[in-house]
Amino acid sequence: MNDFLPGAPLTINWAVTNKCNFRCSHCYSRNDPSDELGLDLLCKCIEGVARAGVLSINFGGGEPLQRKDLMEIAKFASQNGLRVSMNSNGFLIDSGKAAELKDNGFSKVGISIDSHRPVVHDEFRGVKGSHEKAVRALDCLNKAGIETSISTVICKINHRDLDALIAFAIQNKVRHLNFHNFKCSGLGYSNKDILDLTAEEWRDFYLHALEAKHKIKDMDISLDDPVIALLGANKNDSMVRGSICGKLSVNIKANGDITPCGFIPMVIGSIIKDDLRDLWKNSPVLEKMRNKIPKGKCVTCGHYTDCLGGCTARAIALTGDMNNPDPHCWHHESG
Repeated sequence: MNDFLPGAPLTINWAVTNKCNFRCSHCYSRNDPSDELGLDLLCKCIEGVARAGVLSINFGGGEPLQRKDLMEIAKFASQNGLRVSMNSNGFLIDSGKAAELKDNGFSKVGISIDSHRPVVHDEFRGVKGSHEKAVRALDCLNKAGIETSISTVICKINHRDLDALIAFAIQNKVRHLNFHNFKCSGLGYSNKDILDLTAEEWRDFYLHALEAKHKIKDMDISLDDPVIALLGANKNDSMVRGSICGKLSVNIKANGDITPCGFIPMVIGSIIKDDLRDLWKNSPVLEKMRNKIPKGKCVTCGHYTDCLGGCTARAIALTGDMNNPDPHCWHHESG
């Protein structure tokens, strides 16, 4: 069992819509047929989330700005004491929209940029001009007084460009650069043979990234992959070991279904019908995720108590069993 478990999720990642104006090569939600909740019902659910003791909501999708009532939703959440943030592709954010986001309670907005090279990013995201609009969004958000971050999905198109990605983020005045591991969900699974790295390539990337993280002082570099424990990475900046999904956060789909994270298609309940605190405490799926049983090479690995098998979402996507070793792990079984 992990050292810390709050009485409710600290953060909700809420996919308020599956609609999107992009055609990303790794999208996990494009084929989700779920209907989205109406404004009144969604606000009622947000009230319940606040009562449960959740501290923050991060809106996603899809592209959250595809919802015409997003500002009303965010303002309501903020008025209920929740810290409000969003992940966006940035295409629809100009100076006016940035000011509107600020006025309606957004404290932080993350913009997805997967390459410092416009043509590479545009091809990966499926929309010409998307890189230019993303850079514009960062500038507008910074001028509006909203904290910004860049989210980059590491894969074949960019894993050798780490230094350039960091320089690009510093140039665009972001406070956080989030390197996300490739999850192999949705289209990410369909395109994994083209886009995913080998285990050894992941090791080499993280060696470089950890060196940069310790060297760069003006910006926080976040690595969300539990397998970095194999490199002796210090996990003191996290309250739990292994994946944080189901331990600090949960995901809510557009139709109100609750899953451990956006990349794990296991519905544990509904925010419409179920008590969030009860689900958080008693869900059999979350219980198994919090108390994983090592299998295969994890049984004899000395790093297991820190990484707990790596990314649970990836193990499920590629092996069908959350207890199996993360396929991105480069550790070789001894003996």
